[in-house]
Amino acid sequence: MMRFRRFDFRATALLGAVALLFSACARKEEAPALPDALTLAPVSFGDLPGWSTDAVAGAVPALAKSCARFGTQPPGRPVGPGGVGGTVADWQAPCAGLAALAPGDDAAARAFFEANFTPYAAGNNGKREGLFTGYYEAELEGSVRPDPAYPVPLYQRPPDLVMVDLGEFADRWKGERTAGRVVGGRLKPYEDRAAIVGGALKGKGLELVWVKDPVGAFFLQIQGSGRIRLAGGDEMRVGYAAQNGHKYVAIGKELIDRGELKREEVSLQTIRDWLLAHPDQAAALMNSNPSYVFFQRLEGDGPNGAQGVALTPGRSLAVDSKFMPYGVPVWLDAEDPLDASQRLRRLLVAQDTGGAIRGPVRGDVFWGHGGEAERRAGVMKSRGSYVLLLPKTVKVAAAG
Repeated sequence: MMRFRRFDFRATALLGAVALLFSACARKEEAPALPDALTLAPVSFGDLPGWSTDAVAGAVPALAKSCARFGTQPPGRPVGPGGVGGTVADWQAPCAGLAALAPGDDAAARAFFEANFTPYAAGNNGKREGLFTGYYEAELEGSVRPDPAYPVPLYQRPPDLVMVDLGEFADRWKGERTAGRVVGGRLKPYEDRAAIVGGALKGKGLELVWVKDPVGAFFLQIQGSGRIRLAGGDEMRVGYAAQNGHKYVAIGKELIDRGELKREEVSLQTIRDWLLAHPDQAAALMNSNPSYVFFQRLEGDGPNGAQGVALTPGRSLAVDSKFMPYGVPVWLDAEDPLDASQRLRRLLVAQDTGGAIRGPVRGDVFWGHGGEAERRAGVMKSRGSYVLLLPKTVKVAAAG
């Protein structure tokens, strides 16, 4: 469900008065920052804290969905950028072995992973710590017909919107995408959020459903999927269909820059509270994020991730597809979003991506829908690391 979101922050520090005497020379000697690069170092299952206690059987249904996706692809197809996850052929035997696992049998599932996979600690040029956030399936009230009580339209993908995978044109753009409209034989930027919210698409028959709350609609676009409780009592599930090509801008950072929120206070909940408390400023703040997501009606199980499979609550992970392969089991070790003194240690499967999920060690946990999922996703800004489980036949040039 490709999403466009979140709040990434960096801090800087100055060294002191003595260092200033040598700053000119120091700047000349500083090595340029290395470009982001995924590095993998082999480890053992015994090196994974919590591996022996996680209910790893909970990740098997998620992996089975990814395996079904692999089953539709040619054996020689690379898995992930540069074939970091091997080829589809490497996954055929492990995927076939899933069928023998009894549901809920954690001991058997653990033995299966240990027998068929090798764990590799992921790093960004060897640095293993990164940021992990959460997302969920939002819930809104809506109507399938125009109604003054439901003034905010959710639009379907416009027919003139052209989505471009830049990686098809040059390797250096792998994982990068844009979108626009062809005008006079040239690709031009599509309307931004402010223009679309202001009515640029009104009257073109693109309305999928109308919802009550503009703030809820904004967060629905950030999450990428949701459930609309219709006025007549039915429910409609909607999911990501396309995006307007404009870069996602985190409004949480904007509130920090304005001094409205402190960095440690920022969460989905505190941003929403601010928007609701400042209705005269809310629209302008939301429009400072020019990214706009178009939706489609969903049928079947769960919202679909970017891999094209239904996501599994608590077991699906969004990653940066510029570095990470889809369909790969990932062992996560991060701060628990509800208690920083505890650890969140569990097996997930990389099945999705998002506009703010950038870097080799960066993830977004899908928590499902409902109040508890929203609570966990809304506050999750956890430092942690992850380990990829790759089939034993995959040859990895280990580093880091």
